Amino acid sequence: MFSRCRFYLVAIVAFCLVTLAASARTEPIPAPSTLGTGYRQMYNLDFTDAHKTFLQWQHDHPQDPMGFVSNAAAYLFSEFNRLHILEVELFTDDSEFEARKKLAPDPTVKAAFKQQLAESDQLADAILARSPQDTNALFAKILAGGLRGDYAAMIEKRNLASLSYMKHSRILADQLLQRDPTCYDAYLAVGVENYLLGIDPAPIRWILSMTGAQPDKAAGIYKLELTAIHGHYLAPFARLLLAVAAIRDKNLPKARSLLQGLSSEFPQNPLYAHELARISH
Repeated sequence: MFSRCRFYLVAIVAFCLVTLAASARTEPIPAPSTLGTGYRQMYNLDFTDAHKTFLQWQHDHPQDPMGFVSNAAAYLFSEFNRLHILEVELFTDDSEFEARKKLAPDPTVKAAFKQQLAESDQLADAILARSPQDTNALFAKILAGGLRGDYAAMIEKRNLASLSYMKHSRILADQLLQRDPTCYDAYLAVGVENYLLGIDPAPIRWILSMTGAQPDKAAGIYKLELTAIHGHYLAPFARLLLAVAAIRDKNLPKARSLLQGLSSEFPQNPLYAHELARISH
């Protein structure tokens, strides 16, 4: 259970992380959004340019926590790419996932990742102390928790710690959606928990519901589809998660359709094309 949960929170990042920044901000983002550019660069596995984009955003918007948490995402997912963690097959085969080894992280990348998260938290906490309704700062906290959970699960193999981060991020996402249900990117954090916990056996689902978790596979798919259709930065990521869910359900035509769209949209990312070829044979 814990390992499967981690994939989807991992994936946030993996194929580019999320920003709810645009859809959640109380003030408009100047066009073009360099944060949006940075996330698309991550979807294309162009981490060098993504770092440049996020650092420029930090320079231009020094009080915005999203610039720092986004740069942390670029560090994390470049490390995932280096360690070959991003292959979809790993997350559709539970036995292979469970047998994964604890990895050796790059200490320089780990330090930079933690430093960027600390800067984001400091800025977000200061904003929320002044304005508890600030959706941009709240989303930065949601994303930071997800990133920490991804690192704990996928690199350090600390599954219980990762699950705790995921649950906290889902609680914050619920709060955000109560304030603004049109923040479609935020549905991903809730949908991930619904789906992953919903595919566990019935007794486990019942126990999880007693702890405040929300195990519901169908609801999870619905919320991922909301993000896939209406989301901003997270729409491609939601489509990836739906493709993985389709592969797990043996619905290969749906999976192929989703992966073909992603491969066409992000041609510099070979992972989509690789997975498409794997399930087409």
